[in-house]
Amino acid sequence: MRPITYVILINSKTMQIKGNINNCVVIELPKIINRAGSITIVNGGNEVFFQIERVYYLYDVPGGVARGGHAHRELHQLIVAASGSFDVIIDDAKNKKIISLNKPNFGLLLTPGIWRELENFSSGAICLVLASTKYNEADYIRDYNDFVIWNGGNQ
Repeated sequence: MRPITYVILINSKTMQIKGNINNCVVIELPKIINRAGSITIVNGGNEVFFQIERVYYLYDVPGGVARGGHAHRELHQLIVAASGSFDVIIDDAKNKKIISLNKPNFGLLLTPGIWRELENFSSGAICLVLASTKYNEADYIRDYNDFVIWNGGNQ
């Protein structure tokens, strides 16, 4: 597996990390296959560049319901479709992109300053999220207009 290089845009006046959807990439995770099934292993600082401080997962999402609808100031995440499929809409206040996740050995690396929405969950989908920090409400930006201002709008 090749190393991943990240370029993070920083506002020189505030030293604030600025989101850019080009910093968000889908990575292939190691997959070990044998007769008993497959296993994928994720080590913080190895398969992902950050240490993993929190793990959570979304499941039993009703049809037509979207999740997410927020951004983070400092948190890095790896989002994996552990089962089923769903779409992740990423937005840096200038550009948007839809990424479909449907394999448990692929994950979307999200950097800080990215608005995300998860939608189109298949029946039985499980969204696994590995996060770089413990839960901190102050890290969330929950209003899209506040996010656009925070992220510098049209960078």
